[in-house]
Amino acid sequence: MSIKNDRQYRVVQLPEIQFRAVEEEGEDPQYIVEGYATTYDDPYTLFEYDGIKYNETISRDALAGADMSDVIFLYNHEGMVYARQSNGTLELSSDDKGLHVRADLGSTEESRKMFESIKAGLVTQMSWAFTIADETYDEETHTRTITSVRKVYDVSAVSIPANPNTDIAESARRSLDGVIKAEEEKRRSERERAEKVERLKNLLKGASEE
Repeated sequence: MSIKNDRQYRVVQLPEIQFRAVEEEGEDPQYIVEGYATTYDDPYTLFEYDGIKYNETISRDALAGADMSDVIFLYNHEGMVYARQSNGTLELSSDDKGLHVRADLGSTEESRKMFESIKAGLVTQMSWAFTIADETYDEETHTRTITSVRKVYDVSAVSIPANPNTDIAESARRSLDGVIKAEEEKRRSERERAEKVERLKNLLKGASEE
């Protein structure tokens, strides 16, 4: 399977791991939010094509050598920067569960508005943008395992979960185009082979009856 170097986008799939505002005690208002941009070793379905579900999982060691220098915090992967590593308002850490995100959204009026949306439960999911360094693919389960991430570009609060019509889902689909075509060709060849065998059986049966 060829390795794609284009940027990928994924929404964290587990509904129980929501992006949320952190309630912290103190006299001054706090604008801290946290959640997981991705989880490890939790297979999820990327999409379904021709009756086949194509799955993906992020290896627990996938981020070990990744470039995570100055990752930024966005909304829907575009527009204004709400937090970033270089000024200390964004912290990323890899734990047993996944890539944990903690962001201080108190820097600007716009970032505080984003905090209020998250606090109100209007925005509850996270996504991340990255490129793949290495991967494996299991033909039996139709599962791609990302074993090494090259670079993490941003983590993002997202308003709409991934579905077949979103750019996020489309980037996942494009990354497996080669696999899908190869599997289609394999199934076509197997059907043609089975048809030839059946025709040969019928010919032999007809000859024996004569």
